[in-house]
Amino acid sequence: MASTQILSPGAAPDPVTGPVEEEPYYQNLSHYLPCHECKEYPPNIVEEFASGDTVCGSCGLVLEGRLIDTRSEWRTFSNDDQGNDDPSRVGDAANPLLNGSQLATTISYGDGGSGRSRELYRAQNKSTHDKSTKTLLEAYKMVGAFCDAINVPKTASDTAKSYFKIVEDAKAFKGKSQEAIIAGCIFIACRQNNVPRTFREIFALTKVPKKEIGRTFKALEKFFESKNQEKMAKLVQTGGYVNPDEGYNTTTSTKAQELCVRYCSQLGLTQACSLVSQQLADRMSTVGALAGRSPLSAAAACIYMISYLLKQGKTAKEISAVAGVSDGTIRTAYKRLYQEKEKLIDPSWIENGKGDIKLLPTS
Repeated sequence: MASTQILSPGAAPDPVTGPVEEEPYYQNLSHYLPCHECKEYPPNIVEEFASGDTVCGSCGLVLEGRLIDTRSEWRTFSNDDQGNDDPSRVGDAANPLLNGSQLATTISYGDGGSGRSRELYRAQNKSTHDKSTKTLLEAYKMVGAFCDAINVPKTASDTAKSYFKIVEDAKAFKGKSQEAIIAGCIFIACRQNNVPRTFREIFALTKVPKKEIGRTFKALEKFFESKNQEKMAKLVQTGGYVNPDEGYNTTTSTKAQELCVRYCSQLGLTQACSLVSQQLADRMSTVGALAGRSPLSAAAACIYMISYLLKQGKTAKEISAVAGVSDGTIRTAYKRLYQEKEKLIDPSWIENGKGDIKLLPTS
């Protein structure tokens, strides 16, 4: 019931206050986006968030571009979450080279010297300390530094890290030094990725003795081969498809033609000289001119011969600095190639003045 107001002469009545009723919501249909081709009403509009376009669902005409996706960003990167019941809004994909959830919080202790943050940092570090993860991170750091030092591509570096993780997870090779295992993993990874390195180069890099690298390499080859056979056997038992190209493939010894590319690049020789050196190394193995020689000396002798044949002569001393063999060894191997030069040199290499067999040194 409204209250009665007593007013004096000339006074205005106070406004009546009460609950204000809100107007009901009505969709505003006065503005819409029509299709200029179909001219349908109501228009059949489709929002394609993948391409960021607003298109007509009837004729496909693009009506607007740069559509902003206002939907939720829930997504998951977990391999164990098959039902999509544990979404994660932000964050990168999980690193397969590390164990655990990898979602850790680090407390900084730069609080102006009060000491409270330092105590919290130590307590948090003790509670979340994982020895295996720390070992893996240290090993990955060494592998990355070694591979960068010898210009190994990232694919080979990642392969070496994955091999080390397999060994570490299996707790194999107890008693072996970590440096020897890392050296063996890098050596195998380089071969698997077709960028082979010699034992001598791995020794100069890691300071692990060549004999120890060789023993570790053979043990790792057997270990990875057995792991691969177990994996394939499980696939066969579960009815899966076995792809022969996947898994671990036993490596073969480094060939001379594989080393010619890298040595020619380091010597500053042309692409033509590199290709001909590889062809000579291949013909040499067929003829058997340097049977029993190491790939290092064979590759160095081929480059020595082709560099003079194609008028880009490099001395034995220059090649020895790159190949890591003595200049006397290169000359001795070259003498055997020179004796078989008629069988080894293809006439197409020197046609049209590209090369001259008379330029070959006798020793």
